[in-house]
Amino acid sequence: MTKLSVNINKVATLRNARGGNIPNVLTTALACERFGAQGITVHPRPDERHIRYQDVFDLKKDIQTEFNIEGNCQEAKFVELVLANNPTQVTLVPDANEQITSNHGWDTIKHQDYLRDMVKVFKDQGIRVSLFVDPVEDMVEAAASTGTDRVELYTEAYAAEFAYDKEKAIAPYYKAAVKAREMGLGLNAGHDLDLHNLAYFNQHIPDLLEVSIGHALIADALFLGLEETIKRYLAALKA
Repeated sequence: MTKLSVNINKVATLRNARGGNIPNVLTTALACERFGAQGITVHPRPDERHIRYQDVFDLKKDIQTEFNIEGNCQEAKFVELVLANNPTQVTLVPDANEQITSNHGWDTIKHQDYLRDMVKVFKDQGIRVSLFVDPVEDMVEAAASTGTDRVELYTEAYAAEFAYDKEKAIAPYYKAAVKAREMGLGLNAGHDLDLHNLAYFNQHIPDLLEVSIGHALIADALFLGLEETIKRYLAALKA
């Protein structure tokens, strides 16, 4: 079964809007685990506008499932944070500081040497590494040469096209997944996956190991409750 890693950034966004510690990020993460999520994802940014660096330390001490830290390894403070917490997985994302959210994958050809060096930094500490990439076969193939363990397919384009032509939407992702298998890479996916498009994606993408979902899941939880929402996402991954 494809694992569900819940991105709890939006919980931190809500907390930060008011100050204080409501809702509590750690309590939410532990509830996600209790309700069946197989992982917790955070994506700290330099301005700490949602997940704070201290949150990462607090989460690391108590969560029992896989811990995935996403972020831009071009930020020295991010690299230090990951190495200090030794998560199960680090997902390297080429974010610019001013971006509201991730909007593109790595050019694994252009940045081949840099990514090879950074992948080694984390793997030398026993941390599994995933590179955030667009669904382009050449980018997946070049990612394998960096030594990364996995790639995470950036799924915004799939989500945007799904309502109009789901077969067209899934096609480049299927090809990228096949290429990942050929190259011996593990496969993750994330961004704008939700209860409408997740089951179809999971059914048509071979060897999908993990999806990371935050914004849609937390939004659904406002209406359905967190426990029911996680159950529905897990059911979509079993379909």
